[in-house]
Amino acid sequence: MVWVKRGAVALASLLVVALVVTLVSGTWTVRRSFPDTTGEAVLAGLGGTVDVYRDAHGVPTIVASSTDDLFRAQGYVHAQDRFWEMDMRRHVTAGRVSELFGADTLDTDRFTRTLGWRRVAEAELELLEDDTLAILEAYADGVNAWMADKRGGELSLEHALLRVTGAGGYEPEPWTPADSVAWLKAMAWDLRANMEDELLRARLVDVDLGEGRNLEDLFPAFPEDRHPVILPEGGELQDGRFVPATGDTDPAATEPTAANTAGRDADSARQADLLHTEEARTALAAAQDALSHAPALLGDPGSDGIGSNSWVIGPERSTTGTAVLANDPHLGPSQPSLWYQVGLRCEPVGPDCPYEVAGFSFAGVPGIVIGHNADVAWGFTNLGTDVADLVVERIEDERYLTEDGWEPLELREETLRVAGGPNETIEVRSTRHGPLFSDVSGSGSSVAEGPLGDGAADAPDGVEHAVALLWVALDPAPTMDAIPRFMRAGDWPSFREAASRFDVPSQNLVYADIEGNIGYQAPGRSPIRRTGDGTLPLAGWTGDAGWDGFLDFEELPWILNPEAGYLATANQPVLAPGSEPFLAVDVSLGHRAARIVELLEARPQHSPDDLLELQLDNHNANAATLVPVLTGLDARGDEGVAAIQDVLADWDLQDDADAAGGAAFNATWRHLLEITFHDVLPDFAWPAGGGRWWEMVGDLVDEPDSPWWDAPGHADVSGRDDVLHTAMARAHEEMVDTFSADPADWRWGAMHTLTLTHGTFGESGIAPVERLFNRGPLELGGGSDIVNATGWTASMGYEVNWVPSMRMVVDMGDLDAGRWIHISGQSGRPFHRHYTDQAELWQSGETIPLTLSLDAARSTAVDQLTLVPR
Repeated sequence: MVWVKRGAVALASLLVVALVVTLVSGTWTVRRSFPDTTGEAVLAGLGGTVDVYRDAHGVPTIVASSTDDLFRAQGYVHAQDRFWEMDMRRHVTAGRVSELFGADTLDTDRFTRTLGWRRVAEAELELLEDDTLAILEAYADGVNAWMADKRGGELSLEHALLRVTGAGGYEPEPWTPADSVAWLKAMAWDLRANMEDELLRARLVDVDLGEGRNLEDLFPAFPEDRHPVILPEGGELQDGRFVPATGDTDPAATEPTAANTAGRDADSARQADLLHTEEARTALAAAQDALSHAPALLGDPGSDGIGSNSWVIGPERSTTGTAVLANDPHLGPSQPSLWYQVGLRCEPVGPDCPYEVAGFSFAGVPGIVIGHNADVAWGFTNLGTDVADLVVERIEDERYLTEDGWEPLELREETLRVAGGPNETIEVRSTRHGPLFSDVSGSGSSVAEGPLGDGAADAPDGVEHAVALLWVALDPAPTMDAIPRFMRAGDWPSFREAASRFDVPSQNLVYADIEGNIGYQAPGRSPIRRTGDGTLPLAGWTGDAGWDGFLDFEELPWILNPEAGYLATANQPVLAPGSEPFLAVDVSLGHRAARIVELLEARPQHSPDDLLELQLDNHNANAATLVPVLTGLDARGDEGVAAIQDVLADWDLQDDADAAGGAAFNATWRHLLEITFHDVLPDFAWPAGGGRWWEMVGDLVDEPDSPWWDAPGHADVSGRDDVLHTAMARAHEEMVDTFSADPADWRWGAMHTLTLTHGTFGESGIAPVERLFNRGPLELGGGSDIVNATGWTASMGYEVNWVPSMRMVVDMGDLDAGRWIHISGQSGRPFHRHYTDQAELWQSGETIPLTLSLDAARSTAVDQLTLVPR
């Protein structure tokens, strides 16, 4: 949780160190919250006995005779292993972190309360179907049964430490269904697509980039001539339904879930003009500042690493003669991992208890999010649909301006409780477009008065400007209904029916079944904009901002059994640019997708092991473009440059952990970006270094005299060749300083490391506390926009900040032969044997068995716990 500041644990260092010494001097305090995984335990409310089989890595398979018992037991088991994570998440999503950590986390709480995640989650409960609500209630009962009579260190080591954060005496409230549903708001927020790019464009509109440099250069278009979209054959809208160009065209369509009421106007030039004022810039800066306080539970959405990979091959493309599905979502690293592996099985399976499923769950949410049952498998990658718009509003006192005149602001008060300090009350202001989220930053209150538009005469005296957030996830929707339906799906029509309920966040869904079918479906609420394409904020008083409904589910792209025999998604566009329906502009530029398709096309058939190997591919497509140019330059007698060139010339372009070429190239790349852009762009726009910058610099390589190569901050550098030469010279100096002058000592993995960081105490800034909770560093290969997507941000260094959070491959011909892994371990309890027992396996590309059958669960079990009614 990168949003937690180093000051989050407000306590005296000596007191903490004394406490840590007490804790580690005896294992009892550390171990007192470890779960019982053998024998028998009472779980109040059960209708029968439940068996929990755990394998050698602590992965449970829960076997029950009723749906109620199954999910009650899942709540109990999640709490056994991950209760601190669950408790902390619900405080984050409710805007109540300061109740545990004091005033230093108030910015996070202000932001979350302003958006009202918890309020929306509570409203969504009223929309859920009875069977979904029953699952949520049973799950909550299981969590509460585990919590009963536990206090402090019995709950977790973290709860024991709260006595020194000002939250002494804290007792968790009972778990509720809203606690589970609110987590979907956090997931939707972190996967919200292009908000950072929208703000970035808006703030750069008036930046003087210099003659010959244009804003458009910084946002290259998708290279459709080189990189594949998800559905390369496309499709078309016919009578309100999307019809794919190849494969099956009649999927026994489900009922649409939203109404299409208008078209799209992609001309946003006038909106850009409206941003050319100091007042608008101040409001947008406040909005960007506000985003820095937002909780990022899945990772930093502004990182170039955001994305995921998934692909599915049909029987004709697999060596097993069956469909095979692979998925590795890319998210921010955390300790413990975001994911929790689990099997859920009814015994017997029947209409009253239909679940037989294994996959990845979220601790705190019932069911399985990604996985498979006895008939179908499914995976997710982020679709990137633009589901959020920023609207600059004119405010006067307690009203805001519309095209029809002034309207009253919607006002509400929120009280924030603060550990060790006084409560704080904030006023949340909202317009018809949404909450004024720029209010929650320090600069939001100083938004300048004045006009937004063509001149001061257009604005009343005493007006201020603020930024409202129009976001689909702030309207209640029954997304939770989709999860049990995915788990029960038995074929393509029932899978699509489940997908039609998955409103937010929009995801690419890939599908495989035991009959050999493979498919793709785009779900989610896709807004129909009155004006613009979502790449720039809009003025709220003109009538142009806002949406006229959403696309029907049946209008969203899908395909079943494509002619190619495979499907690959890596956050690239679903359809070729200019196609309908319109979904987004700011998507991945397709470097990972191109490499995945290249490798899938490289042989006629692939085994499940081949697909696991593909997930680990470290080919650097950026290097493929730049290395020939770098090695072709005159070294000008510089021995350091020559040494870099020699290493690059012998490199296979794989960013392996032990690769000297990977170290040399990525250091050169980072220095190239700094020399070229840091003196031209404001610091908030410095290059992160991923695919967008690959495309931009790749284009500039063919323009050696482009003004972008002028390097104004470097008097002795001008032109492409000077910049590249200087970047290599500096990279060599860095290699010598970091390693030695001998390239045999250079290793990319030694620079590119991951520390598994606990989201609260692991960022305390107090070394003894951090050592209790954090693990690593792990040396990694891969990089941003590489298939093995271990992301890093060039302006900050080489440290890994985005990872393949899990890897999974499922062979639909043998459901006991699946493989999976995630980045830490099943337990969220420091020093437990399953706290990080998957981390080194994940680091080295290994996996553990993913099974489905009851026989497999029993035969691989090393622990068995029987839960019995009271």
